[in-house]
Amino acid sequence: MALSAREMPIHWIQRYSDILFAFILVTVVVMFIIPLPTVVLDIFITCNIAFALTVLLVSIYTGEPLEFSVFPSLLLFATLFRLALNVSTTRLILGQADAGRMIFAFGDFVVGGNYIVGFIIFLILVVIQFIVITKGAERVAEVAARFTLDAMPGKQMSIDADLNSGLINEEEARNERKKIRQEADFYGAMDGASKFVKGDAIAGIVITLINIVAGLVIGVIQQGMALEEALQTYALLTVGDGLVSQIPALLIATSTGMVVTRAAGEANLGQDLSRQMLSQPKALLVVASILFLLGLSRGLPTFPLFILGGIVGGMYFVFNAEKVKKEEAEEEPEEELEPQSRPTLQKEDYKELIRVDPVEMEFGYNLLPLVLPEQGGDFLERITLIRRQVATELGMIIPPVRVLDNMQIDPNTYSIKLKGMEVARFQIMPNHFLAMDSGNVEQEIKGIEVSEPAFGLPAIWISEDKQEEAEISGYTVVDPPSIMSTHLTEVLKEHAAELLGRREVKEIVETLKEDYSAVVNELIPDQMSLGEIQKVLQFLLEEEVSIRDQVTILETLADWAGQTKDPVVLTEYVRQALQRHITRQYQEEGIMQALTLAPDLEAELGESLQQAENGSFLNLDPGKARQILDSVIGKFNEARSQGKQPVILTNPILRFHLKRLLDRGQNKNQIPVLSYNEIDPGIEVRSVGVIRVETG
Repeated sequence: MALSAREMPIHWIQRYSDILFAFILVTVVVMFIIPLPTVVLDIFITCNIAFALTVLLVSIYTGEPLEFSVFPSLLLFATLFRLALNVSTTRLILGQADAGRMIFAFGDFVVGGNYIVGFIIFLILVVIQFIVITKGAERVAEVAARFTLDAMPGKQMSIDADLNSGLINEEEARNERKKIRQEADFYGAMDGASKFVKGDAIAGIVITLINIVAGLVIGVIQQGMALEEALQTYALLTVGDGLVSQIPALLIATSTGMVVTRAAGEANLGQDLSRQMLSQPKALLVVASILFLLGLSRGLPTFPLFILGGIVGGMYFVFNAEKVKKEEAEEEPEEELEPQSRPTLQKEDYKELIRVDPVEMEFGYNLLPLVLPEQGGDFLERITLIRRQVATELGMIIPPVRVLDNMQIDPNTYSIKLKGMEVARFQIMPNHFLAMDSGNVEQEIKGIEVSEPAFGLPAIWISEDKQEEAEISGYTVVDPPSIMSTHLTEVLKEHAAELLGRREVKEIVETLKEDYSAVVNELIPDQMSLGEIQKVLQFLLEEEVSIRDQVTILETLADWAGQTKDPVVLTEYVRQALQRHITRQYQEEGIMQALTLAPDLEAELGESLQQAENGSFLNLDPGKARQILDSVIGKFNEARSQGKQPVILTNPILRFHLKRLLDRGQNKNQIPVLSYNEIDPGIEVRSVGVIRVETG
């Protein structure tokens, strides 16, 4: 795209800014060594003044400190530039008693040629800069750096809470965390950079004294001047040099104070000052009255006091009328709005209406004290831990959980929704605990019988005064926040496959590509698309198989994707590659208990397996499927009643389809089904029964 003539210089500066700054910095360093002509020195002194003014104005127009985050480094550069000018001017003053027209003008015109007056003004500028501005800015930067570091943990927790409650998304949370780190770095850098200004003021005094003493020695001894002539010549040049140096230094020091004392505002400093200072017009009226009274007093100059009092009084009438107008506009009766038509929704409002959050939790108003931090609740912090736990166990990042209050549901009820649809709910009894039989109950306790929401176990609600008694009797006692946390965790695990979309898969692939680009480039897009990879990962998550070992998963897909595109077959290959992860869940002390299918049943299932365009499926009539389902569930429950924790073992071709058959109804993930090929060779398999289907 062609650039206009006006855009060309800006584009050129932005493109080569690094080279340009490096050149300027090297030039500054060279100034310490190579003598400069007086004409060049005049230009550099003018640049120093213009640069200091620019920095001051930028600091005024800055809304918050981070908008000028480069300021600490800029402060170092400005100090170095001024010191280089001091060295160059000292060389010319002592070497040829001529440091250019700028220094002579400041020494002659600004202080009227009187070097004593000039030296006093120089000292006053140094005192103002060193003791007042620099000292204050240094202290503010030090305190701000310490407070910012102390507040970082609390700010991080606040961001996590907003993220889990759905007030902000992942990208906004990352930006907020980045901003916190930048604030800490900025104020820490400013704490150190303010020492540059302090050192520069000290160096200015030392250089000035050296120039005067050395100038007198050189003028009297080497050049044969009279003492008064040497003092007049060198003192005047030295004072001019000091003023030329200290005025930009004072501007930079003032900029430093403005930046570190600037709290975040709604606009720049000038607009905030005018808005806030003039927000109370009555103060202007009082000031105007005092000025008029002083003008009437005997001995004080009447003219300036009356003129200024009139100006301030006029400002009062202008700003007071504006304030009254705003107040009347805010207090307009609502009846005036009734004839107007109902405002239409903006485009952003429509987007908000149709947006569906991946995970939501809605609470009745009685449960809000358990959730909101300001009311003592810690559930938002628990959500952060839950997401971290699920990510560790399943290997996927769970989307933020949006927390809402809902006045339409029972006050003691909470609801868990996935993509806008409710998948679970439970009613909490306030001021009660849930007690569950741990298997070692010595004495039963009376309570309100319910089913625990996460696993469906029998439980009872007990009052707070029975908590200790229940724990002594052998019950497992949990409080309401723990109930909600466990319930949410299990719902997220159960529905993890639904929450894994193409965007999440793309993030997984992009993350792996940074360190394992070879396998990613081999697989995508030549062999598999993101959608096909998503399907395999969803099949794994449906059976609560962790996808954390993503490298092994993609490498396995890359090995077999060239031979088949059937996601079921590819999933079985991946499961075989993850055999250690899978069998670890179902073994105890290196032993796995298993139920196997009778040979005739396995053969019958194999014969019913049919291939279709979109994959294979079991072609069973409903009656036969019901018989097989009842036989497997019956045998499985029989083994469980004997204290065993078996898995169903079958061949790799049937495993997926048998698992789908057994997951019908309320049996999802209740019965684990493994293939022979995904058993770790180091695990001993013990048969605890054979599943048969009686033909009748």
